[in-house]
Amino acid sequence: MKRAFGLKSKPRSIIKAFYISLFITVWLFAGKAEAQLTAPGSSAVIATRYPVFQETDNIYIFCSSDASSKDGVLQVNTTLEGTKTILWEKYNNQTSEFGLYFSESTDDMQSTITNLADGCYRATVTLGTTVEIYRAWIINNFLAAEAKISQSDCQSFTLEGTYTSSAIKYYDPADNTELEIAKEIKAEWKEKEVLLSSLTTIKIFDLPLDDAEYSFRVYDQFGCEAVSIINYGSVAVIADFTATPMQGEAPLTVTFENKSKNSDQYIWHFFRSLDEIKKDSEDGRQPVDSIMIVAYDQNPVYTYEKSGYYMVKLVSVRVSDTLTCADTTYLNDYIVVDTSFVAVPNVFTPNGDGTNDFFVVKFWSMQSIKIEIFNRWGKRLHFWENNNIQGFEETYTATVWDGRVGGRYASPGVYYYVIEGIGRDDKRRKARGFFHLFRDKR
Repeated sequence: MKRAFGLKSKPRSIIKAFYISLFITVWLFAGKAEAQLTAPGSSAVIATRYPVFQETDNIYIFCSSDASSKDGVLQVNTTLEGTKTILWEKYNNQTSEFGLYFSESTDDMQSTITNLADGCYRATVTLGTTVEIYRAWIINNFLAAEAKISQSDCQSFTLEGTYTSSAIKYYDPADNTELEIAKEIKAEWKEKEVLLSSLTTIKIFDLPLDDAEYSFRVYDQFGCEAVSIINYGSVAVIADFTATPMQGEAPLTVTFENKSKNSDQYIWHFFRSLDEIKKDSEDGRQPVDSIMIVAYDQNPVYTYEKSGYYMVKLVSVRVSDTLTCADTTYLNDYIVVDTSFVAVPNVFTPNGDGTNDFFVVKFWSMQSIKIEIFNRWGKRLHFWENNNIQGFEETYTATVWDGRVGGRYASPGVYYYVIEGIGRDDKRRKARGFFHLFRDKR
């Protein structure tokens, strides 16, 4: 309320009556009225709803992150020029009266008080016989948030957010009734800029592969907010690998490339051949040990000596301070180590043209082999034997016959071969027959 009056030269009794009845004009300004009382830095302003008191004041909201903070600021502005007295008072809800808070005499057109606690403040500006009165409430709106991980294992973890908030209370000056404004507090969880939930507690099942930062934010209708950050140390593991090659003759050397994510230990299970496992499990009376070997290398290389169909399993493990998590994966298909065979040509032409100049016995997945070549009279012209063959491509050049006998060209004609060996599938391979040697270009 603003009270403004002036005196002229009149009889004292008339002046007194006028003072009482007419010239004492009181104007009450409730904070925002004519923008004479402001609160720099406030986040919101709302109007009082006094049930008894007939006037309305502004309530200025200041956001605070500390329950004991005094962040309130009030500034009174006046148009009165000259040296004036500005009296600041604070309402005492215990006595229902205003008491002295601060007073100053100044030529300035404004006065500011800071570090204000919650309460109703009144500013009275006096210049001579002119009085202006302003009133407003200050509320330090405390809001704090706390984020934590309340549960974590290898399958999920729980983000739990809590918050603390102060009540917004004021009093009716007429009868000192305590009034409270309901706060509408909302919450949100985010990972970076991605909104995860508007609940205070959420459970995450899709574990991140990398360490992640989560923010828990609470905010109210007055523009106040609080944010708490929690860091999650990833324990998620994804097991993955490739095998190269996936098929070939025995012995087959396979390189395993580990593509697991977020793991630091590896357990490889190399299974026995599928046929062996089936054979051992036919009677069904005893459990079958299907594992051939276990390895712990990051990128193992394994050589399959026997023909068959082989499966491989990888268990990738991550060990943290509190958890040991693992993930398991298998090859999408079997590694195929080919069965054995022997193939013999029926003709060759050692004429130096670069085509079919050697008699080559093709063998595949053989453990041992013996090759003999005879002329039509039964004389052995060529012999080769090996009991530990390491693949055709690594061996065949030593097995071939170039069509020479004692450094001389053998005569064109019919020759006889005898092939014997044992495959890496434990099968005996035999081949006998005739082939033709031609000298002329065909």
